[in-house]
Amino acid sequence: MTESKATNITWHEGRVGRAEREAIVGQKGVLIWFTGLSASGKSTIAFTVEHALVERGQLAYTIDGDNIRHGLNKNLGFSAEDRTENIRRIAEVGKLFVDAGVITCAAFISPYVADRQAARDVIGPKDFIEVYLNPSLAVCEERDPKGLYKKARAGEIPGFTGIDDPYEPPTDPQLTIDTATVTPQAAAAIIIGLLEERGNVPARST
Repeated sequence: MTESKATNITWHEGRVGRAEREAIVGQKGVLIWFTGLSASGKSTIAFTVEHALVERGQLAYTIDGDNIRHGLNKNLGFSAEDRTENIRRIAEVGKLFVDAGVITCAAFISPYVADRQAARDVIGPKDFIEVYLNPSLAVCEERDPKGLYKKARAGEIPGFTGIDDPYEPPTDPQLTIDTATVTPQAAAAIIIGLLEERGNVPARST
């Protein structure tokens, strides 16, 4: 647990509750946590889910790993300690988004089981959906859209997940999707179907 260094602070309760905010947007806030190797499709599918939900009138937002490191977490590297802090901060941000009633997609490699469990603990299990994207390492390397695997294999990126740093697969994710065989659009449809089943978004009439 991260030590709190803040003193002389008081939690202030607002006059508007989560249920009231959710009633305004017609949905129930939830955090969809995408995890998997680099190039497994996390960001692509997260943004596809976001776009599909917005097109049907729902409020959705994607918190992307690279984007967050341009701002909020630009002072963090990729050591195990920095990765843990990276995920801790995102979980706290995600908690705020969920409380606001937003369908929130978080796309992070998040290679360690303990860090993902810590995020789940912050959000709360009923508001946390873990989606494991599990194409093989060979498929991810073949895609390599940013050229990161090539650099890692050449020794230019030490501590790269899947090459010389471990990835710990989820033990009990809500969804496992092999993006070697499932398109982003099909994956998004599966995820939105789960949101409908859970009551986070209204089911579309057929």
